[in-house]
Amino acid sequence: MGKVTGFLEFDRYEQHYAPVADRVRHFNEFLIPLDESTLRQQGARCMDCGIPFCHTGCPVNNIIPDWNDLVYHDQWREAIEVLHSTNNFPEFTGRLCPAPCEEACTLNIDDAPVTIKSIESAIADRAWQEGWVVPDVPAAGTGKRVAVVGSGPAGMACAQQLARAGHDVTLFEKNAKAGGLLRYGIPDFKMAKHLIDRRVSQMEAEGVSFRTGTHVGVDLETGELARDYDAVVLAGGSEKARDLPVEGRDLRGVEFAMDFLSRQNRRFSGESLGEGEEISAAGKHVVVIGGGDTGSDCIGTSFRQGAVSVTQLEILPMPPEKPDKATSWPLWPLRLRTSSSQAEGAGREWSVATNRLSGADGAVSILHAVRLDERMREIPGTEFELKAELVLLAMGFVHPIHEGMVDEFGVELDPRGNVLADTDNYATTQPKVFAAGDMRRGQSLVVWAIREGRQCARAVDEFLTGSSSLPR
Repeated sequence: MGKVTGFLEFDRYEQHYAPVADRVRHFNEFLIPLDESTLRQQGARCMDCGIPFCHTGCPVNNIIPDWNDLVYHDQWREAIEVLHSTNNFPEFTGRLCPAPCEEACTLNIDDAPVTIKSIESAIADRAWQEGWVVPDVPAAGTGKRVAVVGSGPAGMACAQQLARAGHDVTLFEKNAKAGGLLRYGIPDFKMAKHLIDRRVSQMEAEGVSFRTGTHVGVDLETGELARDYDAVVLAGGSEKARDLPVEGRDLRGVEFAMDFLSRQNRRFSGESLGEGEEISAAGKHVVVIGGGDTGSDCIGTSFRQGAVSVTQLEILPMPPEKPDKATSWPLWPLRLRTSSSQAEGAGREWSVATNRLSGADGAVSILHAVRLDERMREIPGTEFELKAELVLLAMGFVHPIHEGMVDEFGVELDPRGNVLADTDNYATTQPKVFAAGDMRRGQSLVVWAIREGRQCARAVDEFLTGSSSLPR
């Protein structure tokens, strides 16, 4: 490392957010970037670790110490080259990844890890500003055709890698625009959608053909893909939402989180909302059931739409504010985390189960709940009610949608209902059909999707040509 005493001289300094009162008035990104001198100083904090655990904490195995050091030495162009060697879309992960690398950082033993995520985002943003991100066009084609179904981070990463290997790649997307849940699930205030658009343009220049508005298994038969392509990659995500089977579930105003979020994203971009009733939090008491990232996104979106109040319910107990580093480090610890959306004024209730929903004239108005003990059993006498004019179900996803494409291909499923494929060759039980991302591993992080897309691309390349120079 260039500054071997940096971790002793400089404190951790994180990016800040715009004030809550300002940011809830719009749907734009509100993160305030660090200036260049501060970023270089933060890069200098990276220790000369004997074993850089951040490598193993990062699902794409980013070479984190190298680009930290390059930023410290003001070698930004070299830094983006190192970053791109393991990650196709660092501007996505720099905004959305929960940073398991920072949890694994050696300095996190003292709760002051290197600001890896901030540096990663800054490297990517600077590379685009300076014009360093250009199409990587292969010198020659292989003559092989590959269909990738699903244009989320797994599908995009897989398609880009395969195109750079010289294959003729077509990326199929059922929605009007590419991006998957990056576009239709992640709110714009967390990641602006022009970041996806410029990557799509880069990929098109590299030879990837995008066929949006094409729902494989619905308006395009899977047999066509099997017949017309040398390999097919299923990267359609995990979209079967976990439901809430209680009395009153069918009342108006009880909605799946993703229906709520996707409508807002379409509205913000000027895209048609499609079929179904309008879902809005304006002027309503909102209850979000589910304490994860999707629930948090519902909170931030509700406040920006003008909700009167937002309460988030979690069935699990509240985790500790500080983990026991002696037993958790360098692994991802169970600890209390507060997102920027939760910090905007949401009430949070732990160890709570929803018993039923009630209302009038077919619309929900009250959520009936009960508190649970440490063994998740109902505690007698702890029943309570919440005003609930909009109830958003954000309890995760159980597996990919089977009807249509998955059923038609006839691929075998694992015990959880995901498409069965291993992480060596990503091959399904059907000839020349592969699977990657949430469709294979279940709901997960954007960084895991990129990893799987890259690794699947190498497996497909080896399948088509007998060998591959693509990195895993």
